[in-house]
Amino acid sequence: MQPHPVQTTIRFGVFEVALRTGELRKQGIKIKLQEQPLQVLQILLENPGAVVTREELQQRIWPSNTFVDFDHGLYNAIRRLREALGDSAETPQYVETLARRGYRFIGRLDPGPTPTRSPIRSLAVLPLENLSRDPEQEYFADGLTEALINSLSRIAALHVISRTTAMRYKKTDKTMPQIARELNVDAIIEGTVLRSGERVRISVQLIDAHTDTHLWAQNYDRDLRDILALHADVAQAVAREVEVKLTPNDYAHFSHTHPVDPEAYEAYLKGRYYWNRRPAELGKAIQYFEQATTRDPGYAAAFTGLADCLNSLTAYGVAPPNEGSVKARHLAQRALEIGDSLAEAHTALALATIYDYDFSTAEREFERAIELNPRYAHAHAMFSFHLVVTGRYEEAYTEVQRALRLDPLSSITNSIAGWVYFYGRRYDQAIEQLQGTLELDPRSGTAWGFLGWAQSCKSLHESAIVSLRKSCEIWPGSSPVAWLGQVYATAGYRGEALKIVEQLQELSKQQYVTPYGVGRIYAALGQKEEAFCWLETAYEQRANWMVLLKVDPCLDDLRPDPRFQDLLRRMNFPA
Repeated sequence: MQPHPVQTTIRFGVFEVALRTGELRKQGIKIKLQEQPLQVLQILLENPGAVVTREELQQRIWPSNTFVDFDHGLYNAIRRLREALGDSAETPQYVETLARRGYRFIGRLDPGPTPTRSPIRSLAVLPLENLSRDPEQEYFADGLTEALINSLSRIAALHVISRTTAMRYKKTDKTMPQIARELNVDAIIEGTVLRSGERVRISVQLIDAHTDTHLWAQNYDRDLRDILALHADVAQAVAREVEVKLTPNDYAHFSHTHPVDPEAYEAYLKGRYYWNRRPAELGKAIQYFEQATTRDPGYAAAFTGLADCLNSLTAYGVAPPNEGSVKARHLAQRALEIGDSLAEAHTALALATIYDYDFSTAEREFERAIELNPRYAHAHAMFSFHLVVTGRYEEAYTEVQRALRLDPLSSITNSIAGWVYFYGRRYDQAIEQLQGTLELDPRSGTAWGFLGWAQSCKSLHESAIVSLRKSCEIWPGSSPVAWLGQVYATAGYRGEALKIVEQLQELSKQQYVTPYGVGRIYAALGQKEEAFCWLETAYEQRANWMVLLKVDPCLDDLRPDPRFQDLLRRMNFPA
């Protein structure tokens, strides 16, 4: 079935259907019609002249867990629809019955005026609706939404809003033009997903967001084993409809699809579902990604997902690098052995390599990731992290702004933007950015933590203590506790700072504590010998946050010391 343009209002004979409001009108007067007959009419109008099977109507309107008597329900819906249209089964003008097969719309559609359409160069994919109505299947709909976004983002000529921002419009009551204005996009994709065993049906439609006009609609029925090919098919169909030219690189991305074990794919979707709720749900994410790699050892994306999780353990200070980024590096390399074109794998490898103090290799991997997928917001955000720790603040600012254009409502990316300002020593801008982030997500432990740092550097000591205490409540692991100790020390609360040191020593018996954080506390207390002792330990362990050594303003008093310069030299920071 070929895609065809569908207007917001479809006219036939003396009737018209307003698709957005779900109304049937006759000569401009609204006709009362129950929901199920109207749904039947809309589905028939999506496919004029084509047979819509009884099974298709059952799947879309009467999912298995919502109907009692499908035959009776369908019979009544068709009867009420024909009554509303003044139609009959014997001499149909609009709805024809095909015995034991289904129904077909046979009326003549009024094409209406053909408006001139503005070029579409940017779009957002709204969260696919879970038609099963089973909350336990939400991860599946969310995962397919993310997969579709990732496939579309590979098209070089399209600007596609990232997953984190798109998911904020789940179950929204905002209109398409409202969403388009907020996200500054030309078009929106919305749709539904229905899973039945190892089969999946995705219905998607493309909407011109400015005029609220339907441009294209299509249904896809596939086996879960072919789900990766389905992502590519939808992306290429959208590219054809919006008339963007696919490059040889784009075609290469879409041609490298292969069957995937359904159980591995399901575990992968669950892994991504929980990774997107990091850091709180990292444990569950790791569990599901491990299941996916065990079930399908050739599934590169699952290895990349696991690498992302282990990198996050290091980044959040939850585990030491030998349990986080070191393992992540091996997993990312394994993913790239399977398929070298995964931007996500190159990003994971780059981030892991930073903790090996191999900054030049990390930069090459970030650049390769962005070359493969310029629309991958996470790659731009993590590259900005790399540029900050090597002291290239203006370049870092440029990269994080690119990430924000792709994912403007991500609290993680917005937090990183504040972090870039902080290390660029633009403390007022950092505070403003991080306060805005907390309006977006009051539960962002990273935003509270970075805000406390910036407030401390502006001598807003009481505010900094409040912010760090809030971060400690939300952020797992010991890192924010160490930051709180440093803020106490900077504020002159020596006793409180030393209590934090004792607390960290007790915590280290149960969980990971980075020696870098303890070194910062002693530096803020002016105890240089103890500070260098802890920093030397952090260097030897390649400890979390040690990569901040070159740029951390909390260590400024140590910089003139030859021991500090020796540490910098041994860490191989680029000039």
